[in-house]
Amino acid sequence: MRLLADDEIARQLAGLPGWRRDGDSLTAVIEAPGFPAAIALVDAVAEEAERLNHHPDIDIRWRTTRWRLSSHDAGGITQLDIELAHRIVECADAVGARVAG
Repeated sequence: MRLLADDEIARQLAGLPGWRRDGDSLTAVIEAPGFPAAIALVDAVAEEAERLNHHPDIDIRWRTTRWRLSSHDAGGITQLDIELAHRIVECADAVGARVAG
């Protein structure tokens, strides 16, 4: 998978409110209504990640989840990271969670 250029990343992040670039990664904080919803979100994203064979770094603190996406084998951000970010947002919406910021 090809690394995205800086302008491509910026353009695509415009369609992902709350997601930010942090070096060679995309990051977001997603607040769920409660702990069970946070776990449901992680479980739903796990299914999507398996389908894409692309797995995020996830930190769970009660109802707050922190996400980091990077294509480690490519050495940075690829279209796969953008696609997974969109799917994470869809999963968040489905459990009543919202991207912070």
